[in-house]
Amino acid sequence: MSFKSWNSYMQFSCSVRNKSRYILDEDSQSFLQGIKDTCESRVEVIEPNSEMWRAQMGHDSLPLLQDDIHVDDIFIPYPEKRMRPLPDSASEGRANSKGIPCLYVASEKETAMSEIRPWLGSIISVARFTNSKELRVIDFSRHHNDKLPFYLSEPDEAKRIEAVWTNVDKAFSQPVTNSDQKSDYAPTQIIAELVKSLGYDGIAFRSSLGRGHNVALFNLNSVTFKDSSLFRVNDVQFSFESSNDERYI
Repeated sequence: MSFKSWNSYMQFSCSVRNKSRYILDEDSQSFLQGIKDTCESRVEVIEPNSEMWRAQMGHDSLPLLQDDIHVDDIFIPYPEKRMRPLPDSASEGRANSKGIPCLYVASEKETAMSEIRPWLGSIISVARFTNSKELRVIDFSRHHNDKLPFYLSEPDEAKRIEAVWTNVDKAFSQPVTNSDQKSDYAPTQIIAELVKSLGYDGIAFRSSLGRGHNVALFNLNSVTFKDSSLFRVNDVQFSFESSNDERYI
């Protein structure tokens, strides 16, 4: 089974955000079946001993003593426990619901740091992880840079599948803001949970803030903590382009 429409993801997203989330209607179930039937072609393997990175704002401190007098503090990176998600009190994200932990890491340390949106001068703890076994993840990044499709009539099956996956890829990489409604997470959370139920180790999606990929791992112990380091933010760059609609000017 494929997708009923090139617009199936948008219909699914609207349904689980605004209508029914825990008891899915027939169209939503059909959409997830389409994901299940077509995701195998998107499997990527993370080879053993690959480096992955996770960043947290802040640091620990140790007292600097001279003649038993506290004269200063030494900044040190957070330990492993602080650099992993809480197993019984997880906040929600693109790939996990509140209370269900998921380990978010990045393919590059710069991407990991960018994802936490640090401010100029802030100090960041960055942990390095590696995997001992190969990890099979579903890649939600292939159409990250593609334009969103639009059809006046239903295209053939191949274009329909490509259109749906383009919308799904865009949804996973969409920047998160503090003003986002929690219901906005529901569509990608449900898709990620489906991927988890199929036995995959996680999902990968493009970062909207860096050049690398984000990886959400379902098993918190699928990677091993190696070490952590401190970084200070020296520069924050923005790039802008005109977005005026010529039809209005």
